[in-house]
Amino acid sequence: MTNRAVALLTGDEGVKGTIWFLQNKEGEPTRIKGEISGLTPGQHGFHIHQYGDRTQGCTSAGPHFNPFNKTHAGPNDENRHVGDLGNVEAGADGVAHVDITDKLIQLHGQNSVVGRSMVVHQGVDDLGQGVGDKREESLKTGNAGARVACGVIGLAAPVDDMPIHKI
Repeated sequence: MTNRAVALLTGDEGVKGTIWFLQNKEGEPTRIKGEISGLTPGQHGFHIHQYGDRTQGCTSAGPHFNPFNKTHAGPNDENRHVGDLGNVEAGADGVAHVDITDKLIQLHGQNSVVGRSMVVHQGVDDLGQGVGDKREESLKTGNAGARVACGVIGLAAPVDDMPIHKI
């Protein structure tokens, strides 16, 4: 069994990136690391979506991956979608460097993210904290806006005895 997965992100506006996933054993946290270029400077919502389907671009990736039927929130919140990873931040050069360790993302088992989609959004994810007329959508999507790039998460060749901090 492999301990790695990868998503190659592409988008219509020249946004692209590579996101690696490493999980040494089922039940342990997963390290998510990579780089996304071609973004506008600032924060962008970053989520795992339900389907690994690109037949209609990033739209066919469906909603956030949410096997436990929770509301949308931030990555450190107890009550959140599994796919809620918050925001990545692009610098003035349009590049976002990703380095996240997450306890809910799994490469193995019933709720594996393998075969699902990694999506980066145009806007900032409000982490489920939207108010007023933004509240309802906030609890579903974080009001992060359009999908600017996506890629299917696929298994990658295993790396023997690679500690999570080495990817």
